[in-house]
Amino acid sequence: MRNPWTTKNPFMSMWLSSANRVAGSARGQAAAAMKRQTKAVQADAAKQMIDFWTGHAAPAPARKTRKKAR
Repeated sequence: MRNPWTTKNPFMSMWLSSANRVAGSARGQAAAAMKRQTKAVQADAAKQMIDFWTGHAAPAPARKTRKKAR
């Protein structure tokens, strides 16, 4: 007699395949988001270093606006 615990279950196989597909898609989305954030942080750090070494580190002081005299 065959052992029922070792036979293949087609419904379990379909469910696991779908779960694996969803997990792979989520993993891909997370990796892409991480890559985008890393690129943004690196670009910002490079811009800050270039601005610092070229003398653009301090923003120009804001001008005070006066109200017109009546």
